[in-house]
Amino acid sequence: MLERLFKLEENGTTIGTEVMAGLTTFFAMSYIVFVNPDILSLTGMPTLAVFMATVLSAAIGTLVLSLYANVPYAQAPGMGLNAFFTYTVVFALGFSWQEALFMVFLTSIVGVLITITPIRRQIIVSIPESIQHAIGGGIGVFVSYIGLKNAELLSFTADGADVLSVNGAPYAGEAVGEAIGSVTIGGGIIPELGNFASPYTLLALIGLVLTIVLMLMRVKGAILIGIVVTTLIGIPMGVTDLSSLSDPSTSYLTGFSELSQTFGAAFGADGLGALLANPSRYPIILVTVFAFTLTDVFDTIGTFVGTGRRTGIFTQEDLESMNSGAGLNTKMEKALMADVVATGVGSILGTSPVTTFVESAAGIGAGGRTGLTSFTIAVLFTITMFFSPLMLVVPGAATAPALIVVGILMMSAFSEVNWDNMYEAVPAFFTAIFMGFSYSISYGIAAGFLFYIISKAAQRELKSVSIVIWITTILFILNFIILAFI
Repeated sequence: MLERLFKLEENGTTIGTEVMAGLTTFFAMSYIVFVNPDILSLTGMPTLAVFMATVLSAAIGTLVLSLYANVPYAQAPGMGLNAFFTYTVVFALGFSWQEALFMVFLTSIVGVLITITPIRRQIIVSIPESIQHAIGGGIGVFVSYIGLKNAELLSFTADGADVLSVNGAPYAGEAVGEAIGSVTIGGGIIPELGNFASPYTLLALIGLVLTIVLMLMRVKGAILIGIVVTTLIGIPMGVTDLSSLSDPSTSYLTGFSELSQTFGAAFGADGLGALLANPSRYPIILVTVFAFTLTDVFDTIGTFVGTGRRTGIFTQEDLESMNSGAGLNTKMEKALMADVVATGVGSILGTSPVTTFVESAAGIGAGGRTGLTSFTIAVLFTITMFFSPLMLVVPGAATAPALIVVGILMMSAFSEVNWDNMYEAVPAFFTAIFMGFSYSISYGIAAGFLFYIISKAAQRELKSVSIVIWITTILFILNFIILAFI
């Protein structure tokens, strides 16, 4: 049955490999079920309700990816998008969380319209091949950077004069009389090595060495084994916290009770009703939906192109058939549709936009090639609702090495870029670097597109630039200008 449903033999994989890959991706991204509630609860949303909405939207979205598109990716509320939801839409623009949820729902509707029309497929097929390879390597930079930060192998210092804002408000050196949720710092930040006297950092370093050794020895399931063994080593080191196993406040019954406060809130009097009541805010609503849509579309496209092209999950034939076919026939088109549907489901449940997670690369690196990988992830997210205390046991120091190792695996995509040709090298460089260090796949693509146009202008070949590249780049620039003033 599984063979017939997921075409395992055709994709050169096995049940064991797929399940192992699913476990690997799940543990690499499981932090989202705890981080997302922490961020969204700052808006006044009930924490456990957001936890349940996060888990349910991730499970449903990933299950649709599995059964509809048969691809090994996972979905969940996106990092960056949740921060935009909280600090920009709610704090800076003054919308309620209920209103913000309805705008997320509108984002899903726009995404569906883009996906069922030629727009999204034209965006994908218009991406130059050198930038496609740069996206793959850039995701490697991005993922490994996340791993290094999560491992606390990097620390960052900044002078007080370089602090631009605290909790979304301008900062002028005054004392902050509230809990600090976010700090924006200018160019004065300096990265340094982490504190190797910290048990957390030491555990991450042990896990990294262990995982790399297992990979070099070609041990099957090396990444997952590394996560499990590192978690166990963390117990005597005092890093793996077992107290959550007896914490009654994380009960799933409490979570389901609170979920009633966010479920459908987007369509109530405080959501859709409040938005319709004030026409003067319609322009900023459109801008907000545009910003959500642009980021979600290119985060997802970047993840699919960057990881799927190199591994053969999405082939060149897929891209070509997207350009010439009608309907949702290819795996990539179906995966894109699953992504936007998941965002709509998330808004109804009560969470920020759902997107395809770049940490899916961890499972793909472990051999995942079909929807059985994502089916495993969906099952694990469902189980998480009932065993949330157990998930809290796995420390970030245990999952960070997996992300760093995946970054190593994805760097090979850079070998496909002709670095001796500056016209290829310049846009490829900015794609990869901005992707990693601006903490955004979509911003990396924006930088790559911009410098691709500049490169073509220098060659006096602007006529060869696709109209889709022109429109997309202009939209990105407009997005940056608008965000600078809100």
